[in-house]
Amino acid sequence: MPAISEELARFLQSGISVLTGTRDAHNVPDATRGIGVRVEVGGDEATVFLPQATSETAQANLRDNGQIAVCFSRAMDHRSMQVKGELVELRPADERDRTFMERYREELAEEWGFVGLPPTVTYRMNTWPAVAVRFRVTAVFVQTPGPGAGAPLAAQAGS
Repeated sequence: MPAISEELARFLQSGISVLTGTRDAHNVPDATRGIGVRVEVGGDEATVFLPQATSETAQANLRDNGQIAVCFSRAMDHRSMQVKGELVELRPADERDRTFMERYREELAEEWGFVGLPPTVTYRMNTWPAVAVRFRVTAVFVQTPGPGAGAPLAAQAGS
């Protein structure tokens, strides 16, 4: 069974908030806004895109220990997930990635518009140049507020 199902992949790849967390050798955390995620074929790996201008610390942390946590949250209903993983590849994003990221930002502008954030604010986010962080998924957790928050996805009924 893949770590990320097709239904979950659709959710993660939609225009929702993406925040990445990394840590250094002393467990000092770093948070960086992601500009979309692409779930790779098979669902066992994913690629998150980080703006070059704001991700130097995250990149250094990934080179040091390869650990990443990516949090996804939909503003409309607060459905939230956390995907943890181990670095597979860190590379400059290419034009194919840029097209993907531009689509993501359009969807994010629409998503945040539902809760009152003007699209012009979303379009001012720094996105390019960017790096692509491909990682192997090691765990998925439900983070939606409520009684199941923090539980591994596999522990949820029907998953």
